[in-house]
Amino acid sequence: MSKITRRDFINGTLLAAGASLIPPSAFGNDFLNTIDPKYYPPAKTGLRGSHAGSYESAHQRAWSGKSDWGQLEVDSDEYDLVIVGAGISGLAAAHFYQKEHGTDKKILILDNHDDFGGHAKRNEHHINGQTLLAYGGSQTLQEPANYSKGTKQLLADLMVDCDQFNEFFDQNFFSDHGLESVTFFDKATFGEDKVVNYPICHYGKMMQGISDSKITAIEAVKQMPVDAEVKEQLSKILSNEIEFFHDFPVLKKLKYANSTFYFDALKKYYGATHPLVLKMLRGVGSDGADVGTDCLTAMEALYSGAPGFSMEAMKEIIGEKRFDKYILGEYKYIHHFPDGNASIARLLVRKLIPSSAKGDDMEDVVLARMKYELLDDKENSVRIRLNSTVVKVEHDGDYENAKSVKVDYIAHGKSYQVKGKKVILACYNMMIPHLVKGLPLEQAKALKNNVKTPLVYTTIGLKNWRSFKEKNIGLAYSPGSLHNMAFLDFPVSMGGYKYASSPNDPIVMNMIWMPYGDKYGTPPKEQFKEGRHKILSKSFDDFENEIKNHLGGMLSGTNFDANNDINSITVNRWSHGYAYAGTAKFDWDMEKNAKIGRKQFGRISIANSDSAATAYIYGAIDQAKRAVDEL
Repeated sequence: MSKITRRDFINGTLLAAGASLIPPSAFGNDFLNTIDPKYYPPAKTGLRGSHAGSYESAHQRAWSGKSDWGQLEVDSDEYDLVIVGAGISGLAAAHFYQKEHGTDKKILILDNHDDFGGHAKRNEHHINGQTLLAYGGSQTLQEPANYSKGTKQLLADLMVDCDQFNEFFDQNFFSDHGLESVTFFDKATFGEDKVVNYPICHYGKMMQGISDSKITAIEAVKQMPVDAEVKEQLSKILSNEIEFFHDFPVLKKLKYANSTFYFDALKKYYGATHPLVLKMLRGVGSDGADVGTDCLTAMEALYSGAPGFSMEAMKEIIGEKRFDKYILGEYKYIHHFPDGNASIARLLVRKLIPSSAKGDDMEDVVLARMKYELLDDKENSVRIRLNSTVVKVEHDGDYENAKSVKVDYIAHGKSYQVKGKKVILACYNMMIPHLVKGLPLEQAKALKNNVKTPLVYTTIGLKNWRSFKEKNIGLAYSPGSLHNMAFLDFPVSMGGYKYASSPNDPIVMNMIWMPYGDKYGTPPKEQFKEGRHKILSKSFDDFENEIKNHLGGMLSGTNFDANNDINSITVNRWSHGYAYAGTAKFDWDMEKNAKIGRKQFGRISIANSDSAATAYIYGAIDQAKRAVDEL
């Protein structure tokens, strides 16, 4: 099978490595004035996310305690605020600080990646002169009506009107094209490549308007390429043939659901003992990217959409109001920009540095081209310095009496230092004890415990989607494949950007890999370590081959040709991905742990979604507001 050409690295107007445009000596006040206007990270494909060059210095600091990177060049400027991390939380912190203290205050934002936004990563695919947008991390504004006052105000400041997504998001796209939520069985695991037009999970609930299956669970199981024992067990589970703990009174049901592992309940009430059955059900939680269902209680599995619960049991256990919202899908999952929450990051950058992009509303930012060469301009009151990994943060004297904080960072192999009157660490919380000298032991321990879950978001530029239309596939759960979910991107058109309307149009599809540990029931943090190793041990060629085989098998029987129909691939690998919230059985104290870890330390405050123990964007923004209020 031939490889995709190196257009994965030169697609559109992009650079093999942005660092090559920056002479080693070009730092200090004129740091970014040397960046070529062609520098445009969103158009890069290949291995992205935590890309090469973004994590090596941090690993050296954390793993081996490295502290000497050669002669230190000290920046003569002193900033009112230095922010570590140009993700949503860091950018929001700069916005809140300006609102509180004035737009004339000097703010420097440092980030180890070659782009701003953190996990709110923008992916661009260029096909036949057309730009297609996709998200490579933070996905959607989930349930914005329930956001805090501070987060709602930030969105209002950015002129984000969530009601308009009712128009932007084509809620009939999938049903109009007969696209369904299906299950794909791959040949390597199941003996043959086969698509069964029935979802054994509820991922489809996140895709507004996707068609329901036209066949019953029993009919679907008959079509599955599995043996009789597996079919018997799956038939009972998927059709809710036996109600979980049916002979319990309500209070006892609640207690049982909250204290019993989902897999244990499956074994007890459904006789689900076959390894293949458990493998197929391990990744069915629709709120995924956290842990597999092997680590969830029956109650948590119920909320995440796992099968095995009758409607009557669910309504009785969780109450009618929550049942309507979480199970029947009363809430619409539509508050999505074409590039996900990357547009929120872009809106924040434009608000902080007006010269960085044209426009003034939530729509025109979608197709705006950011001027990266202006992000660190010395004339800006807010400066964003990319490709800069912070390795040390220390008060200039005793932390209780210090008047400033020194921040050391590594950029392109050289060592630099800046001073800030105050500092906000809006970065990976687990790194903070390796950066900050003198933290209280309890706080340092809590911060080191703030681990993230590994995951991979892959976006693929396709020249057309005729094969998906032919097989009626909108979203596919793939229990045997590396990427366990594959789906056509959210159908959003706004700000002059048009989503595909015809199967002949180019389109972006998404694939997600949540790397679990090999042994079921292992504590999640141990599985995360194993998952990180799996992610970082794979090359782009490994991913490319897996993707081609996956799509070739799933779309077999059509005219799909992976070597011809795939235009570009972007693999957003996040070895430290989502903030971990814990489960009922494992790490239930993560929220309490986060509160201990985020305590202010002298002139240093801590933000990021980690400090809220939630992966959602509102957590990142809320923590930015709290950190600024502390200062």
